[in-house]
Amino acid sequence: MSYRTLLRDHRGLMGIAVLAMFSSSLGQSFFVGLFQAPIAERLGFSAGEFGTAYSLVTLAAGFAMLRLGPAIDWVAPRRFALAILAALGIGILLLTASPWWPLGLLGLGLVRLCGQGMMSHLGNTLAGREFEGLRGRALGLAGMGLMLGETLLPPLVAGLLVWLGWRELWWGLAAVLAALWVLVLMRAPWPEAPGARPDRAAAAQGPRPFRDARFWRLLPLLMTLPVAMTGLFIYQAQLTSSMGSSLAIYSLALTGMGLAKLPGALLGGHWVDRLGAVRLARLYLLPFALGLVLALTLGGHLAIWALMVGGGLAMGSQESIATSLLVRLWGAEHLGRVRATLSAAMVFSTGIAPAVLGVALDLGASFSLVLAGMLALLVGGWCLAQGVLRQAADT
Repeated sequence: MSYRTLLRDHRGLMGIAVLAMFSSSLGQSFFVGLFQAPIAERLGFSAGEFGTAYSLVTLAAGFAMLRLGPAIDWVAPRRFALAILAALGIGILLLTASPWWPLGLLGLGLVRLCGQGMMSHLGNTLAGREFEGLRGRALGLAGMGLMLGETLLPPLVAGLLVWLGWRELWWGLAAVLAALWVLVLMRAPWPEAPGARPDRAAAAQGPRPFRDARFWRLLPLLMTLPVAMTGLFIYQAQLTSSMGSSLAIYSLALTGMGLAKLPGALLGGHWVDRLGAVRLARLYLLPFALGLVLALTLGGHLAIWALMVGGGLAMGSQESIATSLLVRLWGAEHLGRVRATLSAAMVFSTGIAPAVLGVALDLGASFSLVLAGMLALLVGGWCLAQGVLRQAADT
């Protein structure tokens, strides 16, 4: 079945998933970073204090995901979405309007949890659970929502800040999203609750990823790309200086990364359905690995383009591959619990990675050494995952 047929027959459910992924933009680092200076000023933080606070609330959001994310396995998705929207709205109000910094920081934590965490969890879980034979394509299309946010919101924010203050801009975007969600909540064909809430005995018999060796062997493979790209985003000045390039080239390459995500998502989703997630899991990091090799050997402007485009191709396909693998290993009925655990692990790692890389750079490590470490992590994660992938292929 083609993407066109999927959109024709399931446009309502796909609309929910795409809107959830787009709405997650409000809590993503790329969006919050656009307002770093005014938010830090309102909270009374220096740049360093804001960075520390941001890491702490991100880690707290990761722990909350472990507790709250599995609920999508038994709570009706419409009710789940309403709860997330309410908490996200409260977070935006606290962040933008509270006169006390502790409440503002709580608002930032709610925006991170409900935006980056729970909204993307809702969109990906619906796409991964409701489309058994079309799972890869559905996940690829759902990911387009976040790509749309990454492409449209930065220039839109830059243009609107000429006329609006940062708080008014947040309120305006929240109002537009709220209007879209009212339409979706009223008219879209929401699925029923997937099952009853398990009792303690049933929960104990279900998957417990942190106690499953397969999860730990698979995690480095899935974690490499988010950790590496977070480092490239945050330490872009050091990257461009080390490679002999410039921030202007980096900005252009970011656009190339966004464009590369599109074929990565659409082709990745198509190939997951045709070839299987296990086979693609062995191959999808190759574009980024090639980018790392080119950056280490050639440097210059080509290095920046290779890293961003290679990373974009791999990032576009990762979610459909990762979620399909989780379903293959632990079943669709437990997808909420397993995805929440994976999301929490990703949040922890991407929250800690900037601090680890910053310490390494402060101790005198060159960025070439950092890139070599990323390549080593990629190769090591790939090797560690092979036994799990062979087991998944046999099931």
